[in-house]
Amino acid sequence: MWKDHPVSLRTQPLLCLSRHVNEKWLKDSLAVHAKLLANPRLYKKGHNHGIDQDIALMGIGCRFGRKDWANLAAKRLTGTVKLDVDAQGALMEQAPRYAVYVYGRLQVAMTNMKACKRKVPGEISRRTEALKDFIAHATMPNGYMAPLGDGSAETEPKMETGTPKQEVKTYRAGYVFGRTKWDDPESAYYSIRFGPGMKFHGHEDHLGVTYYAQGRDILMDGGFHSYEKSSYRYWTLSPEAHNVPTVVGARFRPRTASKLAKTSYGKDRQAFRLTDKAYGVSRTRSVLVDHGDDLMAVYDAASGGKKVRNIWRFAPSLKLISKGGGKVVLGDGKFRVTLLQLDSSCSRVGGQKVERGGKLGWVSPAYLSKQRTNVVVSPAAKSLLTVIVPGTDSPKVSCSGGKVKVNGVSFAAKVL
Repeated sequence: MWKDHPVSLRTQPLLCLSRHVNEKWLKDSLAVHAKLLANPRLYKKGHNHGIDQDIALMGIGCRFGRKDWANLAAKRLTGTVKLDVDAQGALMEQAPRYAVYVYGRLQVAMTNMKACKRKVPGEISRRTEALKDFIAHATMPNGYMAPLGDGSAETEPKMETGTPKQEVKTYRAGYVFGRTKWDDPESAYYSIRFGPGMKFHGHEDHLGVTYYAQGRDILMDGGFHSYEKSSYRYWTLSPEAHNVPTVVGARFRPRTASKLAKTSYGKDRQAFRLTDKAYGVSRTRSVLVDHGDDLMAVYDAASGGKKVRNIWRFAPSLKLISKGGGKVVLGDGKFRVTLLQLDSSCSRVGGQKVERGGKLGWVSPAYLSKQRTNVVVSPAAKSLLTVIVPGTDSPKVSCSGGKVKVNGVSFAAKVL
């Protein structure tokens, strides 16, 4: 039976064996593998499986002097790399942890090409090098990769990426990654998702955010559980497993693209506006992150007079301390984090629900792991300004004339 990945991976030990065993059955077997690998109908173009198919086909072509197979593999590999890794170095499979796998496989591919007396195409070497920056930006200050898409929260790159020049990087593939500074476990860190509709290893997480501050996870993604065909696996793909706004009374449209409409970069703060029509009307989210005094502010609204509701998934260690009057406080030991919600006129928005377990209150911190965690669900409102303040249960908040001040940090109520 043909399965693209097992056939390509099985080729590697068979090739190794062929260096020591000169038997007709082995040559015949590798020839069958090569014919399957060369079949364009069975090729996984623009995907990590395609890269493995090309490595296998080139290996057989070089081993037995079949230039036609080796040439095909080299040609396909260039095309696949251009689809799978964009010019900025972002992996297009919508799960950053796969960038580590792809980087490793491309190292193997380039080594094999050189051993086969072939020149490595510049497009492959350039994009492979750019992948290192993408992996670095997608790695949180604690050394683990941001668990976006089918990416486990326990993934450590375990490779030398170097230190990028920028603390904040926007990738056209649909990612914003930002931090206070490099090589500091206490650095704040955030991710924001947008871009092409869901494919390959992606989730329905557009407009979603994660937030890490003061040496700990604050806002978490629902995570990656497994590839098992279970109701929980499919739930982890859904918007409800991510920190996103939903449009009340409107039907969700899967695989909808979203765009980054506006940005504002400063040394101590950055702001971004994102929008899409995943619910049939314009859904807009503006995100501000301040690094002087750690805080994240998020403004959500929808067009056509529709109301929005949003979901905030906190780290499992953070337990509910109190809630009321548009304010929710969670804590772990002496550590506290506060969530505040207001509308665009500066009025407090109360009525938050906190769910631990149930339908929404779950996170997968590791492969095949499912853990209860607190999820704050907002009430429905025409607009929602959500402010996350780590490190305190009593932030000083004032709001008037469309301007908000939190612990001395001022910003517009609509953020951007």
